Amino acid sequence: MASITMKNIVKKYGDGFPAVNDVSIEVADGEFIILVGPSGCGKSTLLRMIVGLEDITSGDMLIGDRKVNDLAPRDRNLAMVFQNYALYPHLTVYENIAFPLRLAGAKEDEIDKKVRDASATLELDEHLERKPGNLSGGQRQRVAMGRAIVRDADAFLFDEPLSNLDAKLRGQMRTEIARLQKRLGITTVYVTHDQTEAMTLGDRVAVLKRGLLQQLASPRELYENPGNLFVAGFIGSPPMNFLPAEVSGTTVKLPFGEVELPQEKADKVQDRGLLIAGIRPEHFEDANVMDSGIATAGSTFRATVDVVEWLGNQAFAYIPFEAPPEVRKQLEQLEKDLDGDSLRTQLVVSLDGASKVAEGDEAEIWINSAKMHLFDPETGENLTVDRDHAGEIPGLDNPQDQARAEKMAAEGQE
Repeated sequence: MASITMKNIVKKYGDGFPAVNDVSIEVADGEFIILVGPSGCGKSTLLRMIVGLEDITSGDMLIGDRKVNDLAPRDRNLAMVFQNYALYPHLTVYENIAFPLRLAGAKEDEIDKKVRDASATLELDEHLERKPGNLSGGQRQRVAMGRAIVRDADAFLFDEPLSNLDAKLRGQMRTEIARLQKRLGITTVYVTHDQTEAMTLGDRVAVLKRGLLQQLASPRELYENPGNLFVAGFIGSPPMNFLPAEVSGTTVKLPFGEVELPQEKADKVQDRGLLIAGIRPEHFEDANVMDSGIATAGSTFRATVDVVEWLGNQAFAYIPFEAPPEVRKQLEQLEKDLDGDSLRTQLVVSLDGASKVAEGDEAEIWINSAKMHLFDPETGENLTVDRDHAGEIPGLDNPQDQARAEKMAAEGQE
């Protein structure tokens, strides 16, 4: 096992476009790191540079204390699991798992022991004599993982390994991968575009956008303290609500009325003019079903509900609102960055299943304003982020520089 260090990694193709732009990440020995982001953000390119399948334009890649920029993939001692399994269809499960050991010239008894140990770990014992074509998608992915396990590699690299599986199998395989990584304690870098995988698997998550690292933090830190609009909109389902806001003292004026903001947050945004308020659907509630003691900790407002989706244990209420051009423009750009995830000008409110709010009602809605974030509509910077609990946010001290870099990357894509 070994640590993986990426120092100012840049990958430019022939036209000069930076697919990966000055990314620095340190993966500790035994750590599970997730690289996540929408299509085209550079996550798979970065993974391929770690393993040596892509050349590095500039920067340093270290595995342990060894610089590997110029080493061939076979000399880096890394095991990679691909999205399409990459199994040999004419070989049995046993021979597929044994293949890297035979390639390395291992002795037969060593091969047999390692294959059977991996098979037992992945519950493949009864399938060892079968061919890949006779296995389910989940079983094939376990065979690919078994082939990685037997190598005694310094690190595992996963490139969207579950994207070809159905929803139920993805859930099962997520659990298996998490248990396997903890049992082996091996350094792991895992690429996905699925935020559920990112939030449930990783010790830390690196969020990428157009080749730029946006934030590197634990799943909880990303969720509770997103560094900018992009991270806030990408992490969470349903996504965070974004609304135009004006702050005066500790009062925030929203499209539905005024709510009170904690003093420590209000102090960070005085004299800023128009802002974007961000608050997650679960930080609202129907005021009529709340405990009175909890209700005093937030604010309430009245709004007309357009649509209600009742799911049994909870309901989602949709409340449309108008946004000024500055906010609407930022949200439209954010929607493009998030691969078209809808961020229309409507408030999504999560309600207790006991709520009787119906379509067309003017409801009294409670908001936990202490959970509200306030963003700069120009740069997207989270002005109220708790820096002590937000991990690493490149460009936090110079958001204008980050915004310029993102603009250049966006222009390069067009």
